[in-house]
Amino acid sequence: MLNKYARAFFTRVLTPFAAFLIRRGVSPDTVTLLGTAGVVAGALVFYPRGEFFWGTVVITLFVFSDLVDGNMARQLGRTSRWGAFLDSTLDRVADGAIFGGFALWYAGSGNDNVLCAVSIFCLASGQVVSYTKARGESIGLPVAVNGLVERAERLVISLVAAGLAGLHKFGVPGIQYLLPIALWIVAVGSLVTLVQRVVTVRRESAEAEAAAASPDNASQGSEAAK
Repeated sequence: MLNKYARAFFTRVLTPFAAFLIRRGVSPDTVTLLGTAGVVAGALVFYPRGEFFWGTVVITLFVFSDLVDGNMARQLGRTSRWGAFLDSTLDRVADGAIFGGFALWYAGSGNDNVLCAVSIFCLASGQVVSYTKARGESIGLPVAVNGLVERAERLVISLVAAGLAGLHKFGVPGIQYLLPIALWIVAVGSLVTLVQRVVTVRRESAEAEAAAASPDNASQGSEAAK
């Protein structure tokens, strides 16, 4: 849902900014690299120290680069396999930094081994959820399912909760518990999404193999051989 509606909205909003960068000679790849560097810095500098509000502010400023670089590429007519590969790869780096930052906090000053483990699970499951779709598509399957919690949902839930939890340092009582709740939601949602995608790939694989072995396909192959 977020991919369908929020992405379309922010794409329209950020189009003038993308056009401005193009006029200044900035390339889409540069925006991708700088955006990822900003997210990683925000996550690994602020989150391990428990500075969730300011860390989220920095990350949010840079996370929109994921929309800006694609917008720039479309305006330039330069959409390419390399650009898509770079963008997808660095998305995984950014996600790892965010949940890695949470894990470092809970392993250190946060002093909660359970939430540290949940953060690590969110990190790992997010990577695997993305891999299942990419791997399924690479073997010729459509993987026609999105799942309960995709990347957009993982980021919005985690970053909103982290930013609000950071207000605890400004005197807002009890709000620090939002981040643990959000991490559990992301962990469970990612597990459900992973199961959904694995089941879908299994079903689509069986259907593809059954179609390939059907008598109609076999007869068509014989006719083609003649």
